[in-house]
Amino acid sequence: MATISPTYTSLAATNRHSTGGIIVQWTPVTSADTCAAADIVDYADRSVQITGTFDSATVKLQGSNDGTNFADLTDPQGNAISKTAAALEAVMELTAYTKPTFSGGGASQSLTVTMLCRKEAK
Repeated sequence: MATISPTYTSLAATNRHSTGGIIVQWTPVTSADTCAAADIVDYADRSVQITGTFDSATVKLQGSNDGTNFADLTDPQGNAISKTAAALEAVMELTAYTKPTFSGGGASQSLTVTMLCRKEAK
């Protein structure tokens, strides 16, 4: 069982039109893994993309303001971000810490969770 730490990639290095965005990614995540939370409070606009082999897994995106107590984050329609297939969703809540959680996956689970986080242009 591994704890997958998020990686952070600045979009400024790869996209000349970036206004301060980053990509935060957890990969690969198997059924035995957990994910460490990302500290991305400076980025109010966020979307999450979930891809890979689910093998019956459910992926939830959760947030916390204290780093200990996490709750489900929601899409613009107010639905918890909870997916059993590849998806791309906007994230409504701004939290100090964000992480994906996983349940029910089988031996072939191999998932990637990628968030785009954008600062407001100055």
